[in-house]
Amino acid sequence: MAQTIRPAGSRSPTGRRATGSLFATDGKPHPVQDVLMVVTGVLGVLAFVTAMFHHLHLTSSWAGLIGILTGAYGQYISKTTWERFGLIMGLGASAVGFYLGMAHGGLFGGVIT
Repeated sequence: MAQTIRPAGSRSPTGRRATGSLFATDGKPHPVQDVLMVVTGVLGVLAFVTAMFHHLHLTSSWAGLIGILTGAYGQYISKTTWERFGLIMGLGASAVGFYLGMAHGGLFGGVIT
């Protein structure tokens, strides 16, 4: 029976050493994809949390928009299922924060008259 997660330092079926990363399931490091996933997640949490406060609509809408863009690019270049899963979670939170921020005042609401 195939194992889904191997301990760090074990050999993959191709004979390469495992990277030890939870997200690099193919045995290769993906630093750009991992950074995009973390940035998308942080922006998603920021957008989602600040969307709950009406007066923080600028923060939630801009963080959501940037999180959507970084998540979309991360999806485009992602290599493994774990990366895609993390990116989708961040994208969902960014989208909710963005839409609520837009409903509360938008990207420039109150700044440009």
